[in-house]
Amino acid sequence: MSDDAARIRLDKWLYHARFAKSRGVAADMVGAGHVRVNADKASKPAQKVGPGDVLTLAKAERVFVVRILAPGVRRGPATEAQTLYDDLTEPEPEAPAKAPSYDNAHRDGGRPTKRDRRKIDEARRRVLE
Repeated sequence: MSDDAARIRLDKWLYHARFAKSRGVAADMVGAGHVRVNADKASKPAQKVGPGDVLTLAKAERVFVVRILAPGVRRGPATEAQTLYDDLTEPEPEAPAKAPSYDNAHRDGGRPTKRDRRKIDEARRRVLE
């Protein structure tokens, strides 16, 4: 197999690897400058990529770093798409636990019920006396 046969368009690979919902969205990602190939900003969606290339993708509020293992043949299931790349992204640190708000301090739901409200008011009256 020649080296050129193992290469594929960048937008097509992003679509096959399920980093974009469509090739149009993938092309928009590349055009907006959200994709880097081997640390260089991707110049166009038709840029050829192949095994060994490292992609850096900015998607939502995360940055993904992946090494291409194989060019995709089709957009298959997620398990098949995950075999196309090796994820080099560092795991995100766990977010600190949020302190419970006033509404959630008494139970797991949202606002207090009328019964909960009466209990809160009764507890306050006892403290003031």
